[in-house]
Amino acid sequence: MRPTTPHKALATSAFALAALAAAALSATPAAAAPPRAPVAAACTPTQAVANGGFESGASPWTQSQTGIVTNRAGQAAHGGTTFAWLNGVGRTHTDTLSQSVTIPSGCSTATLSFWLHIDTAETTASTKYDKLTAKIGSTTLATYSNLDKNTGYAQKSFDVSAFAGQTVNVAFTGTEDSSLQTSFVVDDVALDTSGGTTPPGDSTRTPTAPSYTVNLSSNTSGTVWTGHESATFTNASPTPLSEVYLRLWDNYHGTCSAMPITVDNVTGGTAGALSVACTALKIDLPAPLTQGQTATIGFDLGITVPSGADRFGYDGAFSMLGNALPVLAVRDGAGWHLDPYTNNGESFYSLASDFRVALDHPSTLLVPATGASVDTPGTSGRTVTTATAAKVRDFAWAAGPFSKISGTSAAGTPINIYSVSGISSTDSQSMLTTAKSAVDAHSARFGAYPYGELDAVIDNNYWFGGMEYPGFVLDLVSTTALTHEIGHQWWYGIVGDDEYASPWLDEAFTDYATDLALNKTGANCWNSVSWASSAEKITNSMGYWDAHSSRYSTVVYGYGKCALHDLRRVLGDTAMAKLLKDYATSHWYGVSTTAEFKAAAQAATTTDLTSFWTQHRIDG
Repeated sequence: MRPTTPHKALATSAFALAALAAAALSATPAAAAPPRAPVAAACTPTQAVANGGFESGASPWTQSQTGIVTNRAGQAAHGGTTFAWLNGVGRTHTDTLSQSVTIPSGCSTATLSFWLHIDTAETTASTKYDKLTAKIGSTTLATYSNLDKNTGYAQKSFDVSAFAGQTVNVAFTGTEDSSLQTSFVVDDVALDTSGGTTPPGDSTRTPTAPSYTVNLSSNTSGTVWTGHESATFTNASPTPLSEVYLRLWDNYHGTCSAMPITVDNVTGGTAGALSVACTALKIDLPAPLTQGQTATIGFDLGITVPSGADRFGYDGAFSMLGNALPVLAVRDGAGWHLDPYTNNGESFYSLASDFRVALDHPSTLLVPATGASVDTPGTSGRTVTTATAAKVRDFAWAAGPFSKISGTSAAGTPINIYSVSGISSTDSQSMLTTAKSAVDAHSARFGAYPYGELDAVIDNNYWFGGMEYPGFVLDLVSTTALTHEIGHQWWYGIVGDDEYASPWLDEAFTDYATDLALNKTGANCWNSVSWASSAEKITNSMGYWDAHSSRYSTVVYGYGKCALHDLRRVLGDTAMAKLLKDYATSHWYGVSTTAEFKAAAQAATTTDLTSFWTQHRIDG
C-alpha cells in the first residue's frame, strides 16, 4: 500500500476516519522491549483477552464503578452494541477498567490492540487537561488526552511480547479535571499471541504450490458472496505437516461476533479454534502429511463486504474485495507465521499459488479480477466471470457498474482501467497512459511482466494512496501512486517477502523503482534523514511501525528508497541495475529476505558494505 502522505490522509468513511485518527494521534509509546531469547516452548496462538468487545457485559473486567461498560446513548460501539466509556462527566473524576490476562510462554509475538474514540468539550489546543493511560502490568503503553480528540475510532497496537509467560493486568485509567468533559471510549480490546511454535527441523517454507478453486455467487449489489473454496497443497518440508492455517484476513474489518468472512463445513480436515482476532483458522489434517505428499481441504465460504472506500469495502455501488479469499499461512524454521492484520501497511505473507475463481454476478456489474478473465452467460440476467491466475500470492476482485477503457502497452501488456462514477474520462485516459508507461518501465528493469493483463480500479475516495494485488491494483488518480502500485507487481508479487516482518523489502524497493520510472534520481535525499530514536531502523517490522505509525511512511518508504539510491551511488548505476535485475530473476516467484539481498549486494562490489548497512540501519 502507498500512503498519500506519511499520515495516510483522504479519509471519507468510518474506516477512513479511524485510520486517519490512528496516524494523527500523538501518544507516549512504551519503551522498546529488550531482545527476546530464542523460545523453545510450544505456543498455541490465542486471543488472551476475554470479552474484549464487552458484548457479554462487564465480566471479567473490573470497573471502578458500574456503568463504564455500557451501551447507553451518547457514544457508539466500534463493533456490536456495547463499549467502555471512561470519564465524560465534566468534573474531577477518575475511572478505571482492567482485566487480568495470561500471555502464554513460548509465544514470540504478543500484540495488545484496542480501538479508541475521544471526544471533548475542552477548547484548548495546547493543554492536556484530561488523560487516559493504557498499561500492561506496571508498564505504561501510551497516554492520550483531550488534545487527541478524533471523529471516529482509531486502533492502537503495542508489542507486549516481553510479557510472555506472565499473568498481568491490562488496565485503562481515565482522569478528568474540574470542568469540561472528555470522553474516552474503548472497544474491541484484544491480545493476540502467535509464533514460537515448536519449529520444524528445517527452514523449508510449506505448504507449497497451493492451488485454489473457488466458486462464488453474489447478491444484486456485489456486496455479499457465497459459495465454496478448496485448496490443494503439498508439504515441501521433511518435517511432517499435521495441520494448516487459513488466514481470514478481512475479519479484521468486523468482530469475532460478526465476521465478514465465514468458513463452514470443512472437509479434508477438522476446523479448530479461530485465533489472532479471528483472522487465523487452524485445520487439523486427518494424518500428518510427509514430505512430497499432497492434500486438499474444502469449505463453504461467505463474504460480506462492509461499507467504506477501502481495500475491502464498498463505496456506493462499487465493491472492492482485496484479501477476501482465505489463503494458507506459511510455516518455516520459525514455525507458523500468524501475524496480526495491520491497517498501517500489510501482513500478507503467502507463497506463489494458482487460482481458478468463478464469480457469478448480475450482468449489470463489471468484475475486474486478478488473472485472465472470461465472461460467460449465467442464469437470466447474470454473468459468470472466470478468472485464472498462475504463480500469484493472492487474488482480488471488484464489482460494480464501472466505466472501463482498455489499451496495450508498447511492450504488449493489456491494460484495463475501471473507474467509479465521478472519475472523468480525461483522468481515466491519464491513468491508462501512466499504467502503460509504468508496466513497461518496470519490465525493462526487473524482468517481463508475467501476469497477462493488468487491471486498475480508480476511485478518488480511497483513504489510502493505492493498494497492490497481483495483476490488480486499487488507486487514486495519481501518476506517482499508480506507478508505485504497478511496481509492486515485482516487489511483493513476483519477488515475495514476509510483509509483516520486513515491509521495507516491498515498499522501499517499490518506491525506489517508482523514482527510476519517473526519472527521479534521489539526489542527496539521505542528507535529510533524522532518526526518531536508536530503535528506529529501516528494517523494523510492522509490529514496530504499528506502535510508531507516524514514522512508518517516512522511514520505510522515504529512508528506505534513499538507502537504495545511496547504494546505487556506491555500486554505480550499471552495477545496481544488474544487481536488481539478477536478484529479481533469482527470486522469481520466491521469497526475499534482507540477509539475501545484503549478500547479493556485497557480491556485486569489492567495497566492504558493512559500514553502509550500519549507517543506513539495515539489519538482518
